[in-house]
Amino acid sequence: MAAQCRLATSFHHVHGANVQLDASRMRATRVESFANGLCFSQEPLAPGQIFLVEIEEKEKGWCGHLRVGLTAHDPQSLEVVPEYSLPDLVNLGDTWVFAITRSHNRVAPDGGEEAPARAQCPPWEPFLLIEQVRIPRDALVGRSRPGRYSHILDELYRANVLPATARRSRIGVLYALQPDGTADMHIIINGQDMGPSARRLPTARPLYAVVDVFASTKSVRIIPVEYGLPSLQTLCRLVIQKHIIHRLAIDGLDLPPPLKNFCKHE
Repeated sequence: MAAQCRLATSFHHVHGANVQLDASRMRATRVESFANGLCFSQEPLAPGQIFLVEIEEKEKGWCGHLRVGLTAHDPQSLEVVPEYSLPDLVNLGDTWVFAITRSHNRVAPDGGEEAPARAQCPPWEPFLLIEQVRIPRDALVGRSRPGRYSHILDELYRANVLPATARRSRIGVLYALQPDGTADMHIIINGQDMGPSARRLPTARPLYAVVDVFASTKSVRIIPVEYGLPSLQTLCRLVIQKHIIHRLAIDGLDLPPPLKNFCKHE
């Protein structure tokens, strides 16, 4: 069953002191220091709705990486945006945020020890299935900038073997409803579900996505995700990409320039 929910379209106008948003509020950049980089989704998320960002820029010299999660605090209600998601925002309660890594932050159904890694769907499967939520995998996977080695790099993103916080990686967060009325939070890295990182989240209050543009992560942008059947434009892109060696070859195809650009970059 595909999730029937709106697209995540922008960051909230309330954000950390060091964050600068572009005119569309789709791109968030930390303009100085390494902290005060908190961002939130403009609207609360619907069950199964993924909030997906791509890491656009990194900054050398800092330790630590992107942090993502969910909060029940309406950003508009915050008197002061906390300096850090961990521990400041989490200490306010009803907030679940984790530093992005590939191998931890999984929890067992009844607490206790970390759960073993879940079996992953093959990277060629067109949809990622989480509980009853079906998400088109195409938008979830990072892509290199078009270049001589883009066909090699793109395979590494699809196989999810690059560092989780590599430039151009795509990181998402969502929650899936459970029979008891609570929710499990899932973090998605380049199209692979890392498993529940928090369980039994209360759902009485709306849940907003949290993105902490922290330390070595300099800039991120929102990637809208189409639910249900892919658009004709997306299907065309998939067919074109399947029949070329690498994206530089797209320039030689007899296609409209906007479609060429869409195939190469998205």
